[in-house]
Amino acid sequence: MTQKVTQAEINKILWDACDTFRGVVDAGEYKNYILTMLFIKYLSDTYEEKYEAYSEQFKGNETRIKRALEKENFVLPDGCHFNDIYKQKEEKNIGEIIDVALEKIENANKEKLENVFRNVSFNSEANLGKTKSRNARLKHLLDDFNSPKLNMRKSHIGNMDVIGNAYEYLIANFAAGAGKKAGEFYTPSEVSQLLAMLVKPEKGSRIYDPTCGSGSLLIRCAEQLTKNGINDFQIYGQEITGATWALAKMNMFLHGFDRSVIENGDTIRNPIHLENDELMTFDVVVANPPFSLDKWGIDEAKSDSYGRFNYGIPPKSYGELAFVQHMVASLNENGRCAVVLPHGVLFRGSAEKRIREGLINDDLLEAVIGLPSGLFFGTGIPASIMVFNKKKSADRKDKVLFINGDLEYQEGKNQNKLRDQDINHIVANYVEFKTEGLYRHEDKHYSRVVELDEIKENDYNLNIRRYADTSAPPEIFDVKAILNGGIPKYEIEDGYIQDIIDGFDVSVVFDERDKEYYVFKNEIDSKEKIREVMGDVDQAIISQVERWWEKYSTALRGIESQCVEAEKEMNSFLKELSYE
Repeated sequence: MTQKVTQAEINKILWDACDTFRGVVDAGEYKNYILTMLFIKYLSDTYEEKYEAYSEQFKGNETRIKRALEKENFVLPDGCHFNDIYKQKEEKNIGEIIDVALEKIENANKEKLENVFRNVSFNSEANLGKTKSRNARLKHLLDDFNSPKLNMRKSHIGNMDVIGNAYEYLIANFAAGAGKKAGEFYTPSEVSQLLAMLVKPEKGSRIYDPTCGSGSLLIRCAEQLTKNGINDFQIYGQEITGATWALAKMNMFLHGFDRSVIENGDTIRNPIHLENDELMTFDVVVANPPFSLDKWGIDEAKSDSYGRFNYGIPPKSYGELAFVQHMVASLNENGRCAVVLPHGVLFRGSAEKRIREGLINDDLLEAVIGLPSGLFFGTGIPASIMVFNKKKSADRKDKVLFINGDLEYQEGKNQNKLRDQDINHIVANYVEFKTEGLYRHEDKHYSRVVELDEIKENDYNLNIRRYADTSAPPEIFDVKAILNGGIPKYEIEDGYIQDIIDGFDVSVVFDERDKEYYVFKNEIDSKEKIREVMGDVDQAIISQVERWWEKYSTALRGIESQCVEAEKEMNSFLKELSYE
């Protein structure tokens, strides 16, 4: 029985292989080599397994085997198998040998892989050093990929999408290591998943991402359908950076979406997806465009021939709303889109305000969603999602849903993460289009449905906390309790406090003094004693009780009387010493 390999095992082998380049080549460069070699290994192992199956089926008839292989999803030319390359690892021109193999693979699969390997050369002195050191690195790389555990046959990896997942694992880790630069080609999978669930592609959908990076957003959208056995959809994307475009093409191939149409070019200056010389339109559009992009194409936008910027031209250094307008213009009459944006887009003035005004007045904006900070590689700033809908349902017309998810996430050492429950909470509120309060306070909300008139009264400012404020209410300070001691019952019964103490029985730490106030039990004679008496309860509850000790355990009038007595004692002492 063939032993299955786990996702974690494959991920570890690939990440260890990166040691070949660490400290020598910038992470933004060596990802191309690791991921390209992964692609070759996948093609080779898959091809080999298919060859063996056909060989058994056709009893070794090479003509019939060859004819069957030519009808497969891809072609692997003679001499381009990973094993063919590995056997030549000691050759002085090993870099050239790998480049030639890549060229042959590309030419044999031109429709799917044309120009995909144009930005990577294993024979590059500029990236990999002079011949001797370059050859040594490539030999180590080939040895790493020759690991018996890195067997990518279907029989070895099972039904899991191990290869596609490993590919994204590497992209994610390269992004984390390379900071902001790498973040431009990868949207964290949880954010991609959230956007895909918000736009909810349907059977027959045309799905488009105008700034597709490595393709993760498009893949998540497609998986919303394939997980239900639906394959009737089409993917389109455009990416400005050549190397990242190549990643997207390979990523689509590895996930089985090789019919995807991914183009390389500048979406603002040169949109490639056209029909009859007009913008192609789509059912679903998603994007995570670059934040605060300078020189995004303002001059070209002023003379745009596709009518994309009717709401206005964004400022030279803030191109986000140029991409938003392109996305809206790319929607068909039933289309919907979701786009990741920095918060500044929601409230900055001048040209950006005029663009917001136009989109809101045309009732295209359906939802504004706030995300936690620290989700994206290379930046700690929080982001938002704007959802647009060309065909709002009757109950959503002239309304916008604001969702503030800034408090719900899993904290990480270098990067925060949306949990499944966080994603589901946002999606459920969007689907139900509902108002959800917080802390049992009428002016605090996780989500709120807002009439357009209210937004207009606020001068088209979409600052999320203006409409869905998740900040804690002001802390209560009871004057009587500060003067006389005691913990006010109404403070304990406050909705915000009740959410914190979460059903905790306050009689564990308090005795009732009268109908309005509690006091600490006699055995609690210090703040440190609180933790001992409360036992194993949530830290947030302990902290709240400790806060009451700090505020109310000592009455000011008690301190005043103590000061009076101390003054009397001091005067008596001074009198005895004749200092009267």
